[in-house]
Amino acid sequence: MSVIHTDDGVRLFYRDWGKQDGSHPIVFVSSWSLTSDAWAYQMAPLSEQGCRCIAFDRRGHGRSDESPSGYGFDRLADDIAALLDGLDLREVTLVGHSMATGEIVRYLTRHGDGRVKGVVMVGTITPLMARTGDNPDGVDPALFEAFRTEQLLRDFPKWLGDNIDPFVNGETSAEMKGWITGMALQSSLMALLECNRAITSTDFRAELPAIAVPTLVVHGDRDVTTPLALAERTVALMPNARLSFYEGAPHGLFITHRDHFNAELLAFARG
Repeated sequence: MSVIHTDDGVRLFYRDWGKQDGSHPIVFVSSWSLTSDAWAYQMAPLSEQGCRCIAFDRRGHGRSDESPSGYGFDRLADDIAALLDGLDLREVTLVGHSMATGEIVRYLTRHGDGRVKGVVMVGTITPLMARTGDNPDGVDPALFEAFRTEQLLRDFPKWLGDNIDPFVNGETSAEMKGWITGMALQSSLMALLECNRAITSTDFRAELPAIAVPTLVVHGDRDVTTPLALAERTVALMPNARLSFYEGAPHGLFITHRDHFNAELLAFARG
């Protein structure tokens, strides 16, 4: 296996497709519970078009090591840095889905943008998911806690089965749905629990205005996991971001709308 070793002793599995000297390197970071496999339908066609495509499994996910701690955004951002530094990647387009959008934001504010050319945020969790006194439109934190105690920690496989349909669309095959849920079942339950706590509580509002690299925020109007309003608020806070709206697209739009998304991603990476 190809692995990167972090400074706290964790081995992160990564896959590297395309020519090593290929132009327009793209680094993909997957969502909560999913692995580098999730980006196969981006990495394969884009590597065929000359891009170097790299994706890795977050700690506690897929083929990467589980660790007893380290599932907050600071440590996860440091893991992105370990990959980019370890492979000496430059002029990178960072692509993140869902939870990974927060990891990318924290990477940029913690490590700078010296290696990064641009960012693509798909189904973003930013700026803040939880309801607070100054974020009245957020979700009641008690609902997040109920998910963790009553679903994640009781019967995660059933929850996956019950919620895969809204993640994709009516044209998605049963086999594709099974492939997606199979990835999620490779992840450590402890990692999923701690990552979910980070996702649902972290406030990125102060960080987003500091990100100057060109940013494409991609979101669908059928996303029931992260509402479109989050993408709109994110773009409003960032100085160099634009929103790409996908009509009829769910949270898993990189699967359901892959041709549209791949074309837009390739144009952005080459731009």
